[in-house]
Amino acid sequence: MKKIFLLLLIAVVGCKSTDVAVSDSANNAVKQGSNKAVANFSKESSVKAIMEFLASDKLSGRDTGSEGIEEAAAFIEGKFKAAGIKPYFDTYRDNFEVKGTKAFNVVGYLEGNDPQLKNEFIVIGAHYDHIGKGKEVNGDVIANGANDNASGTTAVLELASYFGKKKGNKRSIIFALFSAEEKGLLGSKHLAKKLKNEGLNLYSMVNFEMIGVPMVGKDYLAYVTGYKKSNMADEFNKYAGKKLIGFLPTAEGYNLFQRSDNYPFHAEFNVPSQTVCTFDFTNFNHYHQVGDEASLMDFKHMAHVINEMIPVLEGMDAEKTKTIRYN
Repeated sequence: MKKIFLLLLIAVVGCKSTDVAVSDSANNAVKQGSNKAVANFSKESSVKAIMEFLASDKLSGRDTGSEGIEEAAAFIEGKFKAAGIKPYFDTYRDNFEVKGTKAFNVVGYLEGNDPQLKNEFIVIGAHYDHIGKGKEVNGDVIANGANDNASGTTAVLELASYFGKKKGNKRSIIFALFSAEEKGLLGSKHLAKKLKNEGLNLYSMVNFEMIGVPMVGKDYLAYVTGYKKSNMADEFNKYAGKKLIGFLPTAEGYNLFQRSDNYPFHAEFNVPSQTVCTFDFTNFNHYHQVGDEASLMDFKHMAHVINEMIPVLEGMDAEKTKTIRYN
């Protein structure tokens, strides 16, 4: 996440949120059918393969404008093509500049199959860039960016694979991997503004950031930033049929809502745009450091998060009305 490395120095006591009621009136057909279908869709092995490529030394930390991020983009494009995800624009690349340096988001599109709902969009995103190099430790200077944010990128690619192969979404879905998040959310700012100017009818934006390791001492799997701003957590828990998403007070205290790529979509569209995360300020000590390696990631946990989020996103997609809204 953008500019939170100082926060890692703070010792935080894990706080449990109050229980979130799970509605018995959830969309049971979607929920029950989906849970059986996706229990093992995302595999530990597939997550590991994606992570080990994106966070490899070969990509040199995926700094914006580098050869490494070019390789990452080509890899993402290949995954989109394999999943049947089409380019949203003429190509997968959404080009912009960062102080004279060429940069690009990678943007895929899956049209909905409902005559009316397909005109409403859900954006599923994450940033795929990192900082490139970091402070040398034992001769290592590559800040591989495994947790930040090859992990979120992996989630988007796995979700694109699921939805692309299923092809049963009612609303249209944009899968967006952002560059230059580390430069100030520049990629997501560029794309959000561009889509707003096109008149896109955005229902919600769901962002994934730092899901590489599980939280400590919590009674929920993940949290959403901006928890109190909308009913997203309650709706997600309804679709999951359990308490999947909780409230992390520290995330609110440091306003993580404004520190990742969800925020530009909130600013442009004023619709629920929030980040799913499992970084709890106690479970990872290598933010923006060369130690952020794939070898430290919990691939089983990551696959679990992705599999749990599939029926949640299916439930949101299938609703006839826009039930997720700001408070």
